[in-house]
Amino acid sequence: MTKSAVDDRRKATKKPYNERSDLEKLRAQWTKLSGLHQRDEPSAAIVRCATAAEVAANYAIRAEWSRRTDFNAAVIDHFLRWANGLQLKITKLFVPVHFPNPARNPTAKALINSAEKINAVRNAVVHQGSFSNTEEAQAAIEEAKAFINMIVGLSIPDFDIGAQTESGK
Repeated sequence: MTKSAVDDRRKATKKPYNERSDLEKLRAQWTKLSGLHQRDEPSAAIVRCATAAEVAANYAIRAEWSRRTDFNAAVIDHFLRWANGLQLKITKLFVPVHFPNPARNPTAKALINSAEKINAVRNAVVHQGSFSNTEEAQAAIEEAKAFINMIVGLSIPDFDIGAQTESGK
């Protein structure tokens, strides 16, 4: 097939990003970051894995708030925009709603700590102009993978972002 035929086929079969569900967006982000990491673009891979973690948080917040509140989707989207960034979404929107006593819950603490680590690495690249190496990117990707599997796994038992992207589910 020619390049234009491949592009035409891709456009015909690919759902626009903004029309995808959070889980579809998450898979797309993870696939993209895997390619960046394989092409040895560590700084870009770090930004992409942080974005994937935030999309996973969006999914978890929407799922949890839909279960536990009477807010409609527009209100939940408003709160997601208000809590801009992974750390705020976790500390202000997800943990207080999901965990009755977050200070005593090891999963709540792990999510908060993981979000802080992911956010710190991402901010060093985005706001301070730091360049990363492959090892730093690998560590950030592993942290993001653990975070994503943990937070999405609270709604979807045994969720594994690596398996999800490999199988295309």
